[in-house]
Order: sequence, then C-alpha cells, then structure tokens
Amino acid sequence: MSRSRTRRVVVIGGGANAEHEVALAGATGVAKALCSTGFEVDELTIGRDGVWRQGSGALGARPADSLAAALSIIERADAVFPVVHGPNGEDGTLAALCALASVPVVGSGVRAGAIGMDKWMTKLVAQAVGIATAPGRLITGIADVRFESQVAVKPVSAGSSYGVAVARDADELRAALADAARYDDRILVEDVIAGREIDVAVLQEADGHTWAAPALEIHADGLFDTRTKYDGSARFTVPAVLTDADRTALTDAALRLFDALGCAGLARIDFFLTEDGPVLNEVNTMPGMTPESQVPKMFAAAGVPYEQLIARLVDTAAIPG
Repeated sequence: MSRSRTRRVVVIGGGANAEHEVALAGATGVAKALCSTGFEVDELTIGRDGVWRQGSGALGARPADSLAAALSIIERADAVFPVVHGPNGEDGTLAALCALASVPVVGSGVRAGAIGMDKWMTKLVAQAVGIATAPGRLITGIADVRFESQVAVKPVSAGSSYGVAVARDADELRAALADAARYDDRILVEDVIAGREIDVAVLQEADGHTWAAPALEIHADGLFDTRTKYDGSARFTVPAVLTDADRTALTDAALRLFDALGCAGLARIDFFLTEDGPVLNEVNTMPGMTPESQVPKMFAAAGVPYEQLIARLVDTAAIPG
C-alpha cells in the first residue's frame, strides 16, 4: 500500500492475555512514530477483560458491545497496526477480524499468525523445510514425562517466555508443567540446546522483497525468561559477531521459515547457534515493537530508524487472504 493512500492508521494495543503491558508499550511507541511521520492515528486498546477502549473510556460494557463500536473506527482506517502479542492477537485473531472487515492490516495473516503462535506446528514446518529443531514432544493432559537430562518446558501458544522453565529433575519438571498449564493445555517439552541465542528480524517490503536485518545476540545469565526480558539485566549485541558461514546459515534459515509459514510484513525468528549450525527456538509474527525492543534495534543497525521502520510496515499493509 502506498504511503500517499495510507493516511489514517488504527493502532491496537493491550490484549486479554499475559502480554498486555508490553503490548501497551509497543502500541504507544508505534502510535507516536506514526504521528511524527504525518499519519493520522486512532489508538484502540483491548483490556485484560476483553473490553475495547479508546483513550480512558470503554467502548461498551461487554467485549461484544465494545468490539462493535471499535469496528466503526476500524472500518474508516486505511490500515490497522495490531501491536497485540500472544493469544487473541498475534495468533491470527486480529488478522481475521480485519479480513472480515476488508481492512488492510500490518503483519501476517490468519494462517501464518496461527501456525507461528503454535510452537509445535512451527517445529513441524521448520523440519519440513530442513531447519533443525530441538528434539521434543507434545504433552496434552496429564502425562508421565521421563527424561535423562535437563529439558525446557514451554506452553505451546504463549509469548514473552510466560510459563517457560528449565527442569533438571522430577520435582522441577512437575512444577514446570503445572506453571506452563496456566497458559495453555498443550505443553512442549524439549531437550535443552547448548548454543548462542541469536535473533533474526525479517522484513517483507511493500514490493514483496524480503530481507533480514543484522542478527542480534542475547547475553543473559541463565534462562532468558520473562523476568530477564523486562528487568533490564539482559544485554544485546547487534550486529552479532558471526562468521560469514554462520551469518549466511542464520539468514537463510530465517528467510526460508518466513516464506514457509507464509508470514507477511515482519517476523522475528529466534535461534540457538550451535557447533552444528542454527537450531530453531521460536517465531514471533508480531514481536515487541517499542523503540528499545530487539527488532527495532536490528533494523537500526541496518540503517532503518524506528520511525522509518514503522512507516514502511504500514506500506506493507494488505487485506489478509
């Protein structure tokens, strides 16, 4: 979508899930960036209770009433920029809403959002296109899980590392499974991979050209969990210091998975870089979007400042197919 036609953008933040606060921060950053570059912006927020709001006022007493009011704002938009992470947002839900309303949306469509949010399905797609993943199994319901070494326990569909833990013995495993079950009834148990944590951000421009920004390395003491992500203790190196071979392998894997999932607009693809090459960790089809988030840092290293990145993402907006 050309920027000359895209003048009014609806930015949606919040969400009725555990990532509500970080999505609010990202939506605020996106809205400010768009205003600074000449767009007209309407800001909508989905409350933890599912009620849609504009400013401090609820648009209805119940989620359904407020959604109906929000749609009257969305239908006037040239594009919707949903900065809602996790379930009922990044998982294709908001893309589906925009598809039904025939309004262009920034980011991936329904299918890519749903598959990308599902860590188990993402593993299967990655394996099908030759990208290594950690050995693991899907747990549904109560199961007797046995292991010989430490494992990572993850809710299948959750973000910001909520419910993610490393278990080193049976007691820790029971606790980790119970915590993960708070976020999803499907749980992924994987072998712990020893390697550097490297993230790759992929941008699909308005003309369809897809490219990857310089990779970012995460430095954290222990697990890069929810607390570490947001307490400022983690350090990032961007561009990551990589050999030409590793850089090529990571970029190739990220672009292949972006294409295989059918992503659009933007995605952050996270890897462990091992002695044998990249091993997929997970995919984020709507990653953190504050000016200090990992993806904007990566594109800044490529010479694309935050405001320009946000404007270029609006240029990519399309009605989900």
